[in-house]
Amino acid sequence: MSQDYSFVADAMKQGVPWASTAGIEFIEVTGDRVVVGLPDRAEFHNHVGGPHAAMTFGLGETASGAVVLAAFSQHMAKATPLVARAEIAYKKVATGVLRAEAVLGRPVADVVAELDTGTRPEFPVNVTLTNAEGVTTAEMVVTWTLRINR
Repeated sequence: MSQDYSFVADAMKQGVPWASTAGIEFIEVTGDRVVVGLPDRAEFHNHVGGPHAAMTFGLGETASGAVVLAAFSQHMAKATPLVARAEIAYKKVATGVLRAEAVLGRPVADVVAELDTGTRPEFPVNVTLTNAEGVTTAEMVVTWTLRINR
């Protein structure tokens, strides 16, 4: 039996109000992969007609946070997920609906084992952003940590 991740979209929209404000759509959520979409709205556009870099980054970071929530939801009582750092490479001007696919970069069991030793693990989430035609418009790596709750 597979785990139910239907709670992730609602949890993200409640915990990160920007996700609702921006109209982010949660398309697919699994324990190690999330796909989200950003509607094409004029108020999100930059001077060249595509989503502003801040919107692109926000979509990617939101996707990364959703996959972290899905992967580590059973461990939130003992640790709080936080972004340690992020890097983005803008590849092509995006037009139309933007999608972000976030993939966990380390096995959950390895991260939890490190957490259980009392250390603060770090792990990457790799994000690929694409336009409506599936062309890669940006790539990013968001490095997360789990801070032990005291």
